[in-house]
Amino acid sequence: MPGPLDLRFVTSADRLDRLPPTRAEVAVVGRSNVGKSSLLNAVAHRTRLAHTSKTPGRTRLLNCFAYGDDATVVDCPGYGYAQAPKNMRAGWQRMIEGYLLGRDELVTILVLVDGEIGPTKLDVQMLEWLDHHDRPWTVVATKHDKVKSSGRDKRKRELAEGCGLPPGEVLWVSAAKGTGIDRLRGQIHTWLTA
Repeated sequence: MPGPLDLRFVTSADRLDRLPPTRAEVAVVGRSNVGKSSLLNAVAHRTRLAHTSKTPGRTRLLNCFAYGDDATVVDCPGYGYAQAPKNMRAGWQRMIEGYLLGRDELVTILVLVDGEIGPTKLDVQMLEWLDHHDRPWTVVATKHDKVKSSGRDKRKRELAEGCGLPPGEVLWVSAAKGTGIDRLRGQIHTWLTA
């Protein structure tokens, strides 16, 4: 298992063509407040690599992090954030869709789903959209620590079912407690160095 991933912030971009060239890339998508920034900080074992906020919807650009000499990880703005003006949300959607469809070097898209509440309608729509466009994706269930241990097995089955997957294909993690972080680091390392 690799140790913490050595991710380095490179740039924030509002369009695909403003991102640096890469050989292999992993994208991170999910609802606002699902914990994308916290997860990136956890896999890198850094506290301030990606900015976390109590206010959902703070990530508004494609934030690119380098891994090694020729691979990258991109943190996308969260979807489903109602507080932002409608025209701004539409702009984010165009930016994210253009990026996810246009970036040929994407080896997988990590779709983060809140483990405490399960896949929302927006999460399911995202998975269906990615399937429709034949994009590779992996579901990562966050906030493992927030699910009561007595109900964990049931929640894992329900969440996987809601995503149309067998339970073993969902990666469960907790950025707060470190649960599953080593396994996810190993996966990201494998995807980016294959």
